[in-house]
Amino acid sequence: MSQSKAWIRIRRLTVVVISSFIFALNINSFVNTGNLFPGGATGLALLIQRLVEMYFSVHLPFTLINVVLNAFPVYIGFRYIGKEYTVYSCIMVLLTSVLTDLLPAYVITYDILLISIFGGIISGFGISLCLLVDASTGGTDFIAMYLSEKKGVDSWNLIFGLNAGIIVIAGFIYGWDRALYSIIFQFVCTQVIHLMYQEYQQKTLLIVTNNPEEVCWIIKQMSQHSATVLSGEGSYEGEERSVVFSVIGSRETNRIVKSIREKDPTAFIDIMKTDRVAGRFSLRHFS
Repeated sequence: MSQSKAWIRIRRLTVVVISSFIFALNINSFVNTGNLFPGGATGLALLIQRLVEMYFSVHLPFTLINVVLNAFPVYIGFRYIGKEYTVYSCIMVLLTSVLTDLLPAYVITYDILLISIFGGIISGFGISLCLLVDASTGGTDFIAMYLSEKKGVDSWNLIFGLNAGIIVIAGFIYGWDRALYSIIFQFVCTQVIHLMYQEYQQKTLLIVTNNPEEVCWIIKQMSQHSATVLSGEGSYEGEERSVVFSVIGSRETNRIVKSIREKDPTAFIDIMKTDRVAGRFSLRHFS
């Protein structure tokens, strides 16, 4: 193994450990204090744990429930996403579960609105850290990665809808006030992920340039995506112009635009948000 690859793995593992600690501390200090249900496998695990304790007076370890619930998503990870990605995600799931059972709860506030907002921020931050080093917190994250990789869609809003369904079930049992605050928690968490992690969000570039070959080469080298060159005519001077059309990942946009401007300072670049791509398009491949 090369030194650079070993360093990357150490960095990934370090971030996963930090994220696990943040996630577990958030569950104990915010989620459990506010009696919230964050959705996904974590929310379902907490729901099962609380129901068993309420009706049978038995305290099941969070680790046991969470690991069982993640069994099928882990299978999806190994089968469709990538072994190395899934291994780091499994470490995240196991470590978070164990730390949730072991770490004491530090109550910061009893204000349910503050708990919902800041707990959601912390949760989104922890999830984003994992995603940035090619790992996840398990559960619906695996499903989101699968949909994004195979279908080419920004799936986080869909996952938010599925999580809301779990929260509604909890609302019937524990009351709608906690369910509504849980939805606020999950909404804030999702928005933080959208802000910090843009790997599966796409942008469309329309570039008017006199150097289409060089622009296409830059896009290919920096994003591994191709481009389409269209013929156009300037309405003011009547000169022939080339329009380069390409769809790329959001994280690549600034670097590509900067390189294009350096190569062709007169290029006109229109950057548009792309909601969905149909056809042969892949943002990345997991290992």
